[in-house]
Amino acid sequence: MMSTKSKKEVTVTEEDVISLVDLFTRVPPLLLKMVVNSNKNVVRSFESQVREYKANLSREELLKIEKVMDMPVPELQEILKKAYHETGQKQLKILADPKSGDFIRQNLNELQKIIFP
Repeated sequence: MMSTKSKKEVTVTEEDVISLVDLFTRVPPLLLKMVVNSNKNVVRSFESQVREYKANLSREELLKIEKVMDMPVPELQEILKKAYHETGQKQLKILADPKSGDFIRQNLNELQKIIFP
């Protein structure tokens, strides 16, 4: 049965945020640091995979993604920092760094154009 929840009714967890940045946690830390420092738009490179992924999402999953994308970047980074302390995953530490804010903003904007045109 299709969920009829609105964006306001959907609860976003730390796991939801982490799953959205999962792609970045698969990249070796050194490579991620280089990409972040150069402020590259990496989402564009994976556009076809993003579209494929979107096709398999439920309405509730799409609402969660939209809600995460609407969060202020510093708030997202706080969640990433907390997750880093729990997991020790260096990629999360890189993304939680305030210097990564522009990189996150740019890539979330690109992701939004693809998922919610």
